[in-house]
Amino acid sequence: MAKRKAKAGVAASSGNVFADLGVRNPEEKQTKVRLAVAINQILQGRKLSQTAAARRLKVNQPKVSALSNYQLEGFSVERLMNFLTALDRDVDIVIRRRPGTRRGGRIVVTAG
Repeated sequence: MAKRKAKAGVAASSGNVFADLGVRNPEEKQTKVRLAVAINQILQGRKLSQTAAARRLKVNQPKVSALSNYQLEGFSVERLMNFLTALDRDVDIVIRRRPGTRRGGRIVVTAG
């Protein structure tokens, strides 16, 4: 009879994969990725070439390529938000007290 492999322990997610992986600045990383997802969805929905997208975003084509491949080291959160406004989207930032049941504040980005 074959031996069964022991099951690996399963840990609950914090809701931020970057925090779960121990990445530095996990909130910023997650924010950038969510903003980039929204930007890339808009660009794909409009069927813009990278060259046309670059003109619209006022960057060069290699920057659009990096953005589409989620290579976000060269992009600030502010710059990504400016790309969204250049694509005719509103970006709302809401600041509120955290619930007493959760420890520490958090940053959440949602696309509407």
